[in-house]
Amino acid sequence: MSGCPFGGGEPAAGEKKRLSRRGLLYLAGAGGAGAAAGMAAGLLSHDAVAAAAATENPAASIVPFHGERQAGITTPAQERLHMAAFDLTTEDRTELIQLLKDWTAAAEAMTQGKATGSTGAFDGPYDAPPQDTGEAEGLAAGRLTLTLGFGAGMFEKNGKARFGLDGRRPDALIDLPHFPGDDLDPARSDGDIVVQACADDPQVAVHAIRNLARIGFGKARVRWSQLGFGRTSSTTRSQDTPRNLFGFKDGTSNVKAEDTDLLDQHIWATKGTRDTEAWMAGGSYLVSRRIRMHIEIWDRTSLREQEGLIGRNKNQGAPLSGGGEFTEPDFKLAGKGGTPLIPLDAHMRLAHASQNNGVKMLRRGYNYTDGSDGLGHLDAGLFFIAFVTDPRTHYVPMQMNMAKGDGLSLEYLKHTGSGLFAVPPGIKPGGFIGEGLFA
Repeated sequence: MSGCPFGGGEPAAGEKKRLSRRGLLYLAGAGGAGAAAGMAAGLLSHDAVAAAAATENPAASIVPFHGERQAGITTPAQERLHMAAFDLTTEDRTELIQLLKDWTAAAEAMTQGKATGSTGAFDGPYDAPPQDTGEAEGLAAGRLTLTLGFGAGMFEKNGKARFGLDGRRPDALIDLPHFPGDDLDPARSDGDIVVQACADDPQVAVHAIRNLARIGFGKARVRWSQLGFGRTSSTTRSQDTPRNLFGFKDGTSNVKAEDTDLLDQHIWATKGTRDTEAWMAGGSYLVSRRIRMHIEIWDRTSLREQEGLIGRNKNQGAPLSGGGEFTEPDFKLAGKGGTPLIPLDAHMRLAHASQNNGVKMLRRGYNYTDGSDGLGHLDAGLFFIAFVTDPRTHYVPMQMNMAKGDGLSLEYLKHTGSGLFAVPPGIKPGGFIGEGLFA
């Protein structure tokens, strides 16, 4: 390996040695933020130095990659999202398995703040493309998590089984029905494999998807992707409830990482009823929905009507029946004239577990903006992501109930993208993503 591809040889005497991302973090932890920033000042951008300086404990920015479950489900929700769905362009089972192994190795490296490949962005042959795109050099790991799921298209295409996976498609990996009000764009829906990249730094998340796409060239291509910001739910009790683009707290009743019994009951998948779908035991099912919000109309709506549509007050997030944010709503409590304080078509009433046979979801969606639509309206909204044990019993009945009766959905929301993916369980050291499916 050449030390400096631009010079074509080893670094000259006295030349500054490049700092790896891990090396920079080590310096930040061992020598203090000021020392790390000072040593890196000539090599790294202001943002990169600031990110490293903010990380006094390098381990705090790294989420373990291996484990019983994939990271990025119950992991404390990060601030940024880059999600991408891929279509497989190969029909070769061996190539697919190699792709998953290559993606696993790259994901393991990037979640530790390392570059992809053995030579990274700078140390490979001068006349060959680098093994890492390089834009995350100098940045901390940013609590990056990469969560992969398989769509129905990986199992079947044009009515024929693919990759020798006949009979391996889990029964719960259904084709989602058409919900009332859906206006889905095929170019923003479905896909053979989905990758959810979450991080506290948007450049780290973008870097991850970009490198997986680069590695997959010739075997997989991006079908759609979505950037997100400002998490719209909390996945642990240590996080405050965030607000969505309507200005309301979102996800107050979300299942949290601490709710282990609820996770077993509502989030983690079981082995199913057939031996050929047992590979999903311990995984989950990821539902993604791109939900555009009619921001301009909402902004001209009175506060009274806004709160009635949601069912909570806008300031504290408390139910309109009274109490604080986490007070259980009283749907029977009536006000003047016997009218329920929480309207019958309020969003929170129709979404509440008590109105949906007790089912719950773990949500970790994000706000998004994709510019304007050319008519002066923001193309913005919620990129909804939820994990459930079985979409047939959890997501589909709830969404059908809301699509038919939720005043908010009927007037202010439009679903423009959709996807359902089987997320296999976690990866052991030396294994690869979805290994059980090919066993």
